[in-house]
Order: sequence, then C-alpha cells, then structure tokens
Amino acid sequence: MNTILRKYLSVAMPLALLLSAFAFVQPANAQTNKLIIESGDNAQTRQDAAMDKEQWNDTRSLRQKVNKRAEKEWDKTDVAFDAQDNCQKSANVNAYWEPNTLRCLDRRTGRVVAP
Repeated sequence: MNTILRKYLSVAMPLALLLSAFAFVQPANAQTNKLIIESGDNAQTRQDAAMDKEQWNDTRSLRQKVNKRAEKEWDKTDVAFDAQDNCQKSANVNAYWEPNTLRCLDRRTGRVVAP
C-alpha cells in the first residue's frame, strides 16, 4: 500500500502545485482608457458655500461691534498713555498720575489737572 501511495504522491503532488500556481495568477485586463475628473462643484458643496456665506453675513454686525469695542479700548489706552506722559512731564509739582482712574490729579485738592 505504501508503494501505491508513494507513486500517487510523486505524480499528484507536483501536478497539484502546478495547478495551484495557475489558480493564483490572474491576467491583468484593466481598462485604462477612461479618465474621470471631478471639479468638486456639486449641489452639496454649493449649498455648504451658500450656508457659510449666509452665516458670515449674519455675524457681520457682531464682528463690527467687537472691532469697534477693541478700537475703543485701544483709543482709551492710547489717550491714557499720552495723558500720563504729559502729567509726568508737567511743570506743576503738585500734579501726579492716578493709575486707577487714569487721570492727572492735584495732590492738594484731588481735582483733575490739565497738564
């Protein structure tokens, strides 16, 4: 029985290996004559762009208020800096700069001094 099995395996094994090698090899027959180019412009992107523009326009007044507030704060700081500089350069020896109120005051009276 062993001899029959050996003869069978000696013939069948190489044949099985050869057939399995052909089973895994597939011909490459891809069609490469079609080219698809998408511009990215479709209904969804147009709708998204329209919604973004609408939101941008709706928040315009809020952005303007924020910018005006920032500009106003900047102007206050700028004016206070100039006033402090003028107060410290003043010839009036009783004038001093009050950092809490951002004003130039008289030491004797506590009133605002124009340096």
